[in-house]
Amino acid sequence: MFDLAYAMGQGGGTSNQGAPGGMMIPIIMMIGIFYFLLWRPEQKKRKEHTEMLNSLKKGDHIISNAGIHGHITNLDEKTITLEIAERVRIKIDRGYVASLKQAVKSDKDPKNTKKLKSK
Repeated sequence: MFDLAYAMGQGGGTSNQGAPGGMMIPIIMMIGIFYFLLWRPEQKKRKEHTEMLNSLKKGDHIISNAGIHGHITNLDEKTITLEIAERVRIKIDRGYVASLKQAVKSDKDPKNTKKLKSK
């Protein structure tokens, strides 16, 4: 009976453990993957957003994080005054600017547009 128990155990003096460096390779690879897929793009995006915030000027059309569209009428160090409608102005924190609204140029002249005829 004891012979069976000894036969099922590990062999005499052999070890199935790998080298300590073998366990470090997958961990190093995971850190590299996280760096290139998560951290690096986030740092790049944060840097571009900071540059955009520093380049804001009066008259720029912006979109806030809350989805408010407006153009800048006044800039302070920490706040921005937006005109969202005629004679309607609000102040928002500079950090809550999501993006600059790009002006859309159309090749069509609004005076030359044809009206569709209904049947």
